[in-house]
Order: sequence, then C-alpha cells, then structure tokens
Amino acid sequence: MTYHAKVIAGGKVVIPADIRRDLGIKDGDSLVVDRTDDGGVRLMTFEQSVRNAKARARAIFGDDYTVDTFLKERRADWGEE
Repeated sequence: MTYHAKVIAGGKVVIPADIRRDLGIKDGDSLVVDRTDDGGVRLMTFEQSVRNAKARARAIFGDDYTVDTFLKERRADWGEE
C-alpha cells in the first residue's frame, strides 16, 4: 500500500498512523534515514538497521565469526600469540 506524507515546518515528516502501528513505532523512537542509490530515501527503525548491518556482516564473515575470532586474528597479526 502507498501512503502520502507531508513535510511540515522544520523538515518534520508525519508517518501515517497505520505504518507506525504496524512497525511498532512510538513517540521518541529512533529512526534511521538512508539515501538509496537511485536518489530515494529509505526510513528504517533502529532495530531494522541493526538487523541489516548484522546480515551484511554475516554475508562477509560468515555465521560463526565472533569478536573473539576477530581478536584472536588481530593478536596473531600483532605477534601476541
């Protein structure tokens, strides 16, 4: 479904109530605004943004890559192990 939103004074955009309700967005929640390659704008909840970042990291490093793995690799690079 497509919705209409209007920009008001101060650059504020009101997100339609149906979308806020469906996504669980409440007053005071943090949202992430991202530019798309085609010149558009993508609006995500903070949680969606974190999930996307984790998915990108898993795609690069694999599912079993952890902070401990990273630190072990760095220590080996620095000659600490």
